[in-house]
Amino acid sequence: MPTLPRERIAQAISEATNRPALVAFATAGYPDTNTFLSTLQRIADNADVVELGIPFTDPMADGVTIQRSSEGALAQGVSLRWIFEQLEQRDFELGAPLLFMSYLNPLLTFGYRALAERAAKVGVDGFIVPDLPYEESGPLRAALDSHGLALVQLVTPATPAERLQQLCGASRGFVYAVTVTGITGGAQQLPTELSSYFERVKAAAGDIPVCAGFGIRNHDDVARIGANVDGVIVGSALVEVLEQGQDPGSFLQQLRTPG
Repeated sequence: MPTLPRERIAQAISEATNRPALVAFATAGYPDTNTFLSTLQRIADNADVVELGIPFTDPMADGVTIQRSSEGALAQGVSLRWIFEQLEQRDFELGAPLLFMSYLNPLLTFGYRALAERAAKVGVDGFIVPDLPYEESGPLRAALDSHGLALVQLVTPATPAERLQQLCGASRGFVYAVTVTGITGGAQQLPTELSSYFERVKAAAGDIPVCAGFGIRNHDDVARIGANVDGVIVGSALVEVLEQGQDPGSFLQQLRTPG
């Protein structure tokens, strides 16, 4: 029986050995639409999972770095349809499962059924939708379920116990454990005590992997946070590497190397 796309995500995370899995975020088409596919390939070759940001005019969960990248991508004409077309044209297999991180409006505009069909066709394995409340997620979840795609749920240190159980039970691929009650890239320093929070999330998640994100920037952050979860998510720091014209593969390799 073939492996479902959402199962590929969990499998890739679980197969990371002697280190936490690395989920790498980049904004689609940024900083240069002409190098989008080669950059995506380089990232996928050096991460366990890729989270591709769909640029949006009001990225309310994101800090200034990812806001800037969204504005830059939109100015170059990047859209959800453009991203699908680019992925359809590629002549290589991605070295890691691929998730789309998108705010709800572009997905609604595209249409859930068409979205799920197109995503499955071009090799997208799941979605993260930070502004979609669980109570309103049924229609999108049903469309994604019909193609075996994941809908990843986010939890925070402020999530009440009952809702934590609900969100973890609904999450597919992995559970996204936000490290701070704030925006991406906004924390100057990660909270010193997160282990009890991660223990609660892992207990609620059961067999679903838990990956932590927001504010993770370097190898020390990866090692410290990764000691308590299955994987870590690096976003703003990688976007800055791309902005500076540096090699994303070398940066990700540095994060992956066990200390």
